[in-house]
Amino acid sequence: EKTTIAVKYGTYSDSQPGWDRIKVEAAQLYVQAPIAGEWSIEGSWVGDSVSGASPRWHTQHTQISGASQMSDYRSAGDLKITRYLARAAVSASVAYSDEHDYTSSALGLDARWSSDDNNRTWTLGYGTSSDRIDNTHSGGNVVNQRKRTHEFMGGVTQVLTPADIAQFNLTRSVGEGYYNDPYKTLDQRPNQRDAWIALARWNHYVSQFDASVRSSYRYYSDTFGVQSHTAGVEWVQPAGRWTFTPGVRYYTQSAANFYLDPILNAQGQYDQMAVFARAFSLLGKDQSTDQRLAAFGAVTLSMKVSYAFTPDTVADIKFETYRQAAGLHLGSAGSPGLDAFNAQFVQVGVTHRF
Repeated sequence: EKTTIAVKYGTYSDSQPGWDRIKVEAAQLYVQAPIAGEWSIEGSWVGDSVSGASPRWHTQHTQISGASQMSDYRSAGDLKITRYLARAAVSASVAYSDEHDYTSSALGLDARWSSDDNNRTWTLGYGTSSDRIDNTHSGGNVVNQRKRTHEFMGGVTQVLTPADIAQFNLTRSVGEGYYNDPYKTLDQRPNQRDAWIALARWNHYVSQFDASVRSSYRYYSDTFGVQSHTAGVEWVQPAGRWTFTPGVRYYTQSAANFYLDPILNAQGQYDQMAVFARAFSLLGKDQSTDQRLAAFGAVTLSMKVSYAFTPDTVADIKFETYRQAAGLHLGSAGSPGLDAFNAQFVQVGVTHRF
């Protein structure tokens, strides 16, 4: 019923022992506007300025190639149009993202409709994206590689009680094309990646505190062999014009079928030549030393603080701190020989409705 404008600015940085890795600064703009009472149009834009370096093999910052030293800018935007009916809505969306070595375009369609009492809502959605990878401008040798993904989603949202609402979504993702990391030596991955993703949410209103608990669980499994579990909970506490939202999230994943563990020498140090020799012996076969495909666990702690100057003008600031380590993996020690990984995120913003 009202036009919404939100402006946000965020910073991100991550590190490993003795090494500051990536820094990101991002400006964001979001606008949503009603049209003729039956339509709405919404769009967003983000500009990311990225600098730093990523490891060439595993988490060893001594193995940095010239290509992995990065300074890049990404610009991305999306546009969505929605038509509202009596108990339903239909939306179509487009999105585009561009950086010096990667461009992506996407299309989406979704529909939702509710029961006569509006206590149950079904959702169906389809999305497709087309990506192009070309790093020749930064001295690489990957020329005009392509990747295509299709996603199908179905879900239901149910009001359980006056204080409880639950949601369940199931997504099937089918992808084909170039999945290698163009900046990692001897990195070769399958050209097909299909996944199942299940997401469950439950929100509960706690009347004695005038607060809400938001909880979620996500299961992911793909044909790379990666299986992951994500569980999160937030407490939303209003206090006059203030709202405080602390949260915690836990994540754990198994290693990909083709992930190669680090090799350590007799002194327990990373053996670069042994890793290279093993990778070279597997030339032509699927393999990767990318730590993101290893078995590990991670914990995120967050806090969001909002202040309402008026009912229609709200400022907020959000902090997140993230810790990833093999020792946090659920049920086992995780992949060996990996340095712990830490990240921090801060975002400030203002939202206004009129």
